Amino acid sequence: MIEIVELSDKTITLDRNEFLKVKGGIDTNLYFVESGSLRIFVLDDYEEQTIRFGYKNNLIVSLDSFLTEKPSDLFIQAIKKTVLKVITKQQVNDFLKCEKNSNLWTTILENLVIQQMEREIDILTNSPKQRYQRVLERSPQLFQEIPHRHIANYLRMSAETLSRLKKS
Repeated sequence: MIEIVELSDKTITLDRNEFLKVKGGIDTNLYFVESGSLRIFVLDDYEEQTIRFGYKNNLIVSLDSFLTEKPSDLFIQAIKKTVLKVITKQQVNDFLKCEKNSNLWTTILENLVIQQMEREIDILTNSPKQRYQRVLERSPQLFQEIPHRHIANYLRMSAETLSRLKKS
């Protein structure tokens, strides 16, 4: 992953609650989080549904827009002041001309897909307690970086339920 981050020649800073991307926008950049944290969410009948987080040393991307170069329904918002390295799609494409780099990119995409599938299965089949335990196992850093109300939304439970689970 470091090879991809090194492609960046631009850094941006977002203030708390500032949007990196809003619904309907096209974003063909990949971002590396140097500090801070962000959330990716969609609006579902005026209710936000968090689907992913990014925090220090993570890549974050509006993957649908990045791949198709079309508008996306996703919002990306800084949870706290965040510094991002920007990697353009052109920089990624140039990087992928080397087969070794192409294999790295495939691994990154495969990991994203697997993480998303695991999360979908958790949401559809597991109890709130099981979802909490699985996220805690997969991403313990999440609980240091992200406010509990956003984690609760991500896990599809109330903040009260998450608080109760943490205590037990």
